[in-house]
Amino acid sequence: MNRNTGWIATAESYPAPSHGHVLVVDDDAANRERVAEYLTLNDFRVTHADNGRRMMEILRDEPIDLIALEFSMRGEDGCQLASRLRGTSMVPIIIVTSRSEEADRVMGLELGADDYVTKPFSMRELLARIRAVMRRCRPAEGAYDPQCPVRAYHFAGWTLNVPLHSLKSPAGRHVPISNGEFGLLLAFLGRPELILSRDQLLELSRLRSTDVYDRSIDVQILRLRRKIEADPGTPQLIKTARGAGYQFCASVTAVYSYAKPDVADGRSRYATASRSTPRELICA
Repeated sequence: MNRNTGWIATAESYPAPSHGHVLVVDDDAANRERVAEYLTLNDFRVTHADNGRRMMEILRDEPIDLIALEFSMRGEDGCQLASRLRGTSMVPIIIVTSRSEEADRVMGLELGADDYVTKPFSMRELLARIRAVMRRCRPAEGAYDPQCPVRAYHFAGWTLNVPLHSLKSPAGRHVPISNGEFGLLLAFLGRPELILSRDQLLELSRLRSTDVYDRSIDVQILRLRRKIEADPGTPQLIKTARGAGYQFCASVTAVYSYAKPDVADGRSRYATASRSTPRELICA
């Protein structure tokens, strides 16, 4: 904590029991920290960036639910940033800026921003606008589009980034994970609470093609528990259902994304417009 300002010292990410993951893009460190602390206190996870390049790097690595973008950063063209962002991603954008002219507001909205907030503003107003935009952008329950792939899964503080095959601990540390462990964890996260037999797990994790023995699942389970369980000897996430198989016992949130081509390099990337759909399937 900064004793002079009362704000938390600069950090890139503020983890929290997440109602969503907000990326704050602003070259003013005091503003970034002020917004980050307030949103964190209201159960949002917050990551921040001080320029457009860092913003795009974070979007490639992290599932983001909403971006609060300062339109008037030094050395940056806010219009160009917003246009590039909308050209490669469907992530909701709130423009946060000191520009109050009608022409600027119209331009920001025409570039694809979902809302526009002018400084000075109250933190309560920004919070309300963020919640409103996220409600509008989140698909209705049951409206899942099979063409809309899962970008990431959140469970017990962990994050599995699907396209990057990356597992991040609650402390923010990247944990190495093998292809077999990744496939197995993916199978569990897609079917929380369900008891899956060894044969089902072999098929779902695609281990069948590399090993025909059911007991190979037991080995992969053991390795996976050592990585994600607080006490692998008394597992709380992956539990054994005697004589039946295994059961994943945690609340899982799936973050969906739409793929859009990246006009800068011609590659297709997952748009990091996180459309979070909580799955409140918690084992007793």
